[in-house]
Amino acid sequence: MREASILEHYQPYNQTELGALWEKNRPALQHKIVVLDDDPTGVQTVHGVSVYTDWTEETITSGFQEENQIFFILTNSRAFTENETTKVHQDIANRVEAISKKLGVPYLIISRGDSTLRGHYPLETEVMKDTIEQRGGIIQDGEVILPFFKEGGRYTIDDTHYVQDGDSLIPAGDTEFAKDRSFGYRASHLGEWVEEKTDGRFKKSDVTSITLEELRSLSVGSIKEKLMGVHDFGKVIVNAIDENDVKVFVLALIEAINSGKQFMFRTAAAFTKVIGNISSRPLLEREELILEDSEHGGLIIVGSHVKKTTDQLNALKELSTLEFIEFDCHLVGHQSAFEEETNRVLHLVENKLSEGVTTVVYTKRERLDLGEGMEEQELIQSVRISDALTSIVRNCAVRPNYIIAKGGITSSDVGTKGLQVKRATVAGQIAPGIPVWKTGKESTFPHIPYVIFPGNVGGIGTLKDVVLKLEN
Repeated sequence: MREASILEHYQPYNQTELGALWEKNRPALQHKIVVLDDDPTGVQTVHGVSVYTDWTEETITSGFQEENQIFFILTNSRAFTENETTKVHQDIANRVEAISKKLGVPYLIISRGDSTLRGHYPLETEVMKDTIEQRGGIIQDGEVILPFFKEGGRYTIDDTHYVQDGDSLIPAGDTEFAKDRSFGYRASHLGEWVEEKTDGRFKKSDVTSITLEELRSLSVGSIKEKLMGVHDFGKVIVNAIDENDVKVFVLALIEAINSGKQFMFRTAAAFTKVIGNISSRPLLEREELILEDSEHGGLIIVGSHVKKTTDQLNALKELSTLEFIEFDCHLVGHQSAFEEETNRVLHLVENKLSEGVTTVVYTKRERLDLGEGMEEQELIQSVRISDALTSIVRNCAVRPNYIIAKGGITSSDVGTKGLQVKRATVAGQIAPGIPVWKTGKESTFPHIPYVIFPGNVGGIGTLKDVVLKLEN
């Protein structure tokens, strides 16, 4: 554990000098940037960009032909088995490589993962590396690992990744996220984490580290030289405690790429904003989201089981004007009873929304535990639960005034299966790290504001604050 005050001890940037460097050198990156998002929270730093929810050849071509340099594909792979993840990433890599060649547009492909290190790593990037090398013959020199995400309190210092908790920085391996039943880990030092996750194929001692000292001294040339020395898919750890650290790294990265180096990326959301050259904007206000008030209430779906979500749900229950409905997800193993429970909740939701009451549907807080060695079966059961929750959205006969979904898998399935979105536009963030989609005309409820609320972001009162903003 470290004191969060360490964040203030590093040499500050000369903003004028860094700004001038950025304006001069960022235009040298001419690649289309394709971000594969393993849940919908990866757009929590951007605005004005497209999110596609499938990866057909037509969809990827549309992304390449957009005026924007960057677009997102929501794979939701954190809800997939390893076999499903492998197939999806082979398909995407093949199509991206083929479309890039057809259109004559170079590309970078980013695997946007969780800032607390969960997900199918190293599977996703290794599958794409192998696919691209086999199809296009383009050897991938290295992989950049950059999980920094300031809005969520995720910092990398001296190659160790931390999660902020009040005035303390907790090593990621000591948090509840590291105990994830599907994607758990022990290491907090990212070199050790790489060694752990790759079963020793890549050693801690072989990792290339980009230090805060190098970044803060604007040592773009020396960082570039480090990147030029990376080969055989070597791992590059980028330390960062501020978005400007990422900017300096990207300047060096652009020089290395334009000198012929090839990299893949496993990063959190901060990197996508910076490399996509997306400006900062103020938090969204109610009048920007709800353009036509209806007499109906909003709909809030809470599926995440992390402690932070439960604490936020309990704080939300302080609002007496809301209706709270517990969904008994533990019935998932009993088909007829589970269907009855789903229908019960749907009818309650429709009645309350039509009465103008904002309604919160939340899964039973006790986690479904099938026992040791049943992690994959638990993942399958969690998908069934999420499918039931999203069917409530899809089959709801009453249009809500807005929708909030809490949790990664939940918010993805609400978006793709409940709202049936094919393409959405990211409007911005309603609170730090909490993005809002504007749904497309094809969706169940066209042009509705859809708030994607990660399970592990915000303080205890953040969910309550977001709801109050939308209600008032």
